[in-house]
Amino acid sequence: MSGIFKFLSGRIRGGGYALKGAFLLVRTEASIQVQMLIALIVTFMGFYLEISKIDWMLQIFAIGLVLSIEALNTAIEAIADFIHPDFHNKIGFIKDIAAGAVFFAAIAAFIIGLVIYIPYFN
Repeated sequence: MSGIFKFLSGRIRGGGYALKGAFLLVRTEASIQVQMLIALIVTFMGFYLEISKIDWMLQIFAIGLVLSIEALNTAIEAIADFIHPDFHNKIGFIKDIAAGAVFFAAIAAFIIGLVIYIPYFN
């Protein structure tokens, strides 16, 4: 029984770390705060316009994708700054690539939003 307890307590502890990380992101990162505001706006729009279940799934996926990639970008930037606090071309390259990943996710989310919401405004 102690093996199962140890496994479950480890998973609960891991969930606590994840929740702590999410709160840290929302509290300290302006980019995440902006993305959360956009997520709240489109969520209210979804309820107001009564979008379909498929549209909800796409919207939730898009929100989760952008927030996740934004969080990974933040982590990559923090690691890069910790390793090499001064400007360095390779560190700049790494940070630009991580920001590019956020750009791709944001463009995909924007297109999903257009597909969902344009029909309501025509």
